[in-house]
This record gives sequence, structure tokens and C-alpha cells, in this order.
Amino acid sequence: MRIALAQLNFVVGDFVENIRKSKEAIGLAKARGANLIVFPELSISAYPPQDFLEFDDFITQCYKAALEIATDCNGITGIVGLPSTNPKREGKNLFNSAFVLQEGKITDKVHKALLPNYDIFDEYRYFEPNRHFHCIEINNTKIALTICEDLWNIDDDPMYINCPMDELIREEPVLMINIAASPFDYSHAENRKDILIQNVKKYKIPLVYVNHVGAQTEIIFDGGSVALNTNGDIVKECNYFAEELSFFDFDEKTRTLKTTETKVSDANTAPQKIERIHDALLLGIRDYFHKQGFSKAILGLSGGIDSALVTVLAVRALGSENVKVLLMPSEFSSTGSVDDSLKLIHALGIHHELIPIAKVFDLFGETLSPQFNNLPFNVAEENIQARIRGVLLMAMSNKFGYILLNTSNKSEIAVGYGTLYGDMCGGISVIGDVYKTEVFELARFINKDGEIIPKEIISKAPSAELRPNQKDSDSLPSYDLLDQVLYQYIEQRKGPAELIQNGFDEALIRRILKLVNTNEYKRYQTPPILRVSPKSFGMGRRMPIVGRYLS
Repeated sequence: MRIALAQLNFVVGDFVENIRKSKEAIGLAKARGANLIVFPELSISAYPPQDFLEFDDFITQCYKAALEIATDCNGITGIVGLPSTNPKREGKNLFNSAFVLQEGKITDKVHKALLPNYDIFDEYRYFEPNRHFHCIEINNTKIALTICEDLWNIDDDPMYINCPMDELIREEPVLMINIAASPFDYSHAENRKDILIQNVKKYKIPLVYVNHVGAQTEIIFDGGSVALNTNGDIVKECNYFAEELSFFDFDEKTRTLKTTETKVSDANTAPQKIERIHDALLLGIRDYFHKQGFSKAILGLSGGIDSALVTVLAVRALGSENVKVLLMPSEFSSTGSVDDSLKLIHALGIHHELIPIAKVFDLFGETLSPQFNNLPFNVAEENIQARIRGVLLMAMSNKFGYILLNTSNKSEIAVGYGTLYGDMCGGISVIGDVYKTEVFELARFINKDGEIIPKEIISKAPSAELRPNQKDSDSLPSYDLLDQVLYQYIEQRKGPAELIQNGFDEALIRRILKLVNTNEYKRYQTPPILRVSPKSFGMGRRMPIVGRYLS
């Protein structure tokens, strides 16, 4: 039996495009002699459909799309993912399902049993868990078909009370197929492969696994679909961050999978952390724009490393002709900041405008002078400058149809080192899940084959330049130290006592964690953040705005 894996980039709710893309893949699979084509979890609706699932019409359109795709499944079997109605009154109204399509009809259904309800996942909000298990048959081959999380309850610390494969293996299937929507973070590819290898070694049958690729707002799917033989050997690992239709031959007698390619390149293996983050951010930017029907981006280029990095990423994702930057120096901006920005602009060949803000800032000062009444210059004046820049950027966005890219990094967002309605404006936050130390790593990665981001930008001390001789280190610990604490608190969920036991100064810990906790209200108002870490700000981290954990 020849199996095609359709690792494709779908759009949430775009049934016309999702049907077209599915039919195109089926046609290509037929031409290559495939007997079976497998699509990812919820391929028809795309993942995650979220509260679209509460609309009866949305579910109806998903079902009609499955029927439409089935008309092309003649001489080939298709497996597609979609939400389906629970016929029983008890429980949730929907299942997360896989439909088997044969000879123009829906011939079988499998429902997801294990519904993740952690981090970015919220499936139990919508779906009823499956409690009845059966294998499917394709060309007289018995297959254990599961959906994503159904394979993840296999280690020594089970999250669920049952294991679907323990039920299915009793029917003696000869092959496992898993359709998935497994989101990217920079450490997830290894975890995912380890889980899949554990399954084939435990159940002693091969596994075909197909994952989504593409970004749905902040969630990025990296692909990496894979086929494994019983001993855990990887037959082939599909591309990361790119669509692919891949083919495998399954021999039921020997229970082995073989790739149809004559040579499998090592280049398809997962890249290292910083390259993964780089590639994920490019995909996140590109899909946010293309799926929303946008093409042009704008951002403020300050001469600092954050905006320089975002500018390069935007150019790589969208093309230099679609990126515009504003230089908005104030009286506190260094000459070097403007010169370094111009150097980057010329290197990238992008459009720019120079709009000094000193006169506008002075007008604010004059207007507010009766109220401020000669009080000392402080954060109020600093924030006015940031908000002036935000207004100018949004004015250009509205007038010319640009989407504003936010350039705040995770370290700044974590401790509230940013101005609401100023430098925190934007349609999408590009590096809001990237710590400052990782920003520097990304800049060096971009420059690995030659200078693109000027070395002066990388080497200068970080500064918001909102007052004379300002440096980030005036208000914050060094980023090397700050990021260590933030990582252990946010990603590893270590409390203050554990951090102090790990050797950090108690006063420092209390200072940093207080900043993190008291600035939660700002994070609620940030743009959507492209998720690249195991614990991003946004839908995967839900903290109270008002709380006294440290008091």
C-alpha cells in the first residue's frame, strides 16, 4: 500500500481554499499511485478553530467540505480531520474526528479520546472525549487511527486515565496512523519524536504521523511529519516550516515502511534552536499577512537591536518592497542611532521616512505645562515620546494600509519595560516571545554569512533613548541575569523560594518577580505574540492581573 502524507498549510474557516488544497493533493497522490492519503488533524476547519466551533453553520460547512473532498476519493482512500456532531444528548456537542473517505463516501469515523487542556490547548471546552475504540480497514489492512494527543499518554507520568492504543492494539492492527496539530516551540521536535518512537517500540508496529504546517495568528506549526518502523528507525522526516506531499510504501507482510524517494537528504532534520526560531518567525509573519490579505508592513527603526532584527525578519518574510520604516529621532536620540539605522536601510534596500519628533514633543510640553506645573521630568515625559511615535506609525498605517509590526522583546514585556499605546502598539508582536539575549543570538545568526545588521547596533548598550544618557541597565539588571530569572520563573514555573535556593539574590528575585506580576495588565493589552517558546505570553499563559503571590 502506498501512503501519501499531506503536510499542508490550511486557513481557519476558509473552506473554499481548504477544499481546493485537499483536492489538489489527492490528484497528485493519485498520479503517484497512492492508495491512501492522510491529512492533519482538523484539516478541513484548520487548527485551532476556537469559538467558530460554537456556530452550527460552521460545523455544517465542515461536513459539506468532507463530502466534497470525498468525491475525489475514487481509487484512493482519504483521511481528513474535522469537528463532527455528537449524536448523544449527554456530553459536549462535538467530537474532534477523523473521517475515512472512500469511493465518494464517508465510510468510517474515529473520534479523539484524549483532549489536551493545558498551555495553548483548550479542547475540552468544545469536544467530547471518545470512549469507544475500533480500528479502521483500508485495502484489507487493519490500521489503528489516532488523533494527535491520543499517542501522548505513554510515559511514566500519565496525564489521562486511559491510553487509546492500549485499546486499539487488542484488535491486532499492523500499522498506526496519527493525524496531528502539534504546535511549534523551539524544543518540541525532539519531544515529539521521542513520544512517537516510544509508541512504535511499545506496540511493535510502524507509525505514520502527519502534522500541520503554517501559522494561525500566534500559533505556529512546524510540520516535521514522519514515518517510523517498528524498531524506532525514522524512514523519513518531512520538511520543517514548509508544505510537503510525501510518499511511503507499506509492506503488510513484513510490517515495514519505505520511502519512495531514492535518496533522503539530511537537510530535512530539525535545525538548531536559533535557526528554528528564525524560521518560525518568518513563517509566522508571512502567514499573518497572507492569510489576512495584507501585504505591507511598517515599523519604527530606532537604531536599537530589537527593531533592526524585526526589520530584517520582515524583509525576509515579505520582501523589501513591502517593508517601510520610520526614523523618529528626538532630542535624546544619538547621532549613531540614526546613522546605524540608515546603514541597515541601505543594506536591505527598503523605504524609509525621517520624521523628527522634537517639535511635537515640545507642543505636548507646552500644552501640559499648566498641569505639570514645573514638576521634574520623569516617566510621563518619556512615555509621551513613545506615544508620539506610536501615533505617527498608526497614522501611516491607516493612511497607506500598512500593518504595524511590534518590536518589543520578551524580557521587556515581562517586566513592563514598554509604553502602552506607544512602543507596545502593533498588529502582531514579532519577537515578544524572544528574550533579549536570544535577540542578540538571532542577530549574530543573521550575520553569519556577512554583515547585515550593522555591528554598531549589536555592540551598543541597549537604550530606550527617552532621557539624557539613558541605558536599560539604569532600570533593569543585566539582560544575562534578568533572562535567567525570567526563564526559570516563566518557562520552568519556579517560585521565589526555589529561585533563591538556586543561588539568586533574594532582593533581586523579589524585585524582578514584582515587576513581572504587577505588569500583567500590560501584557493583556499587547498584540498577539508569535509563539516560539514552551511558555509564551498570550493564550498559553493565563495569570491574574490582580494577585499577591509574592507578598
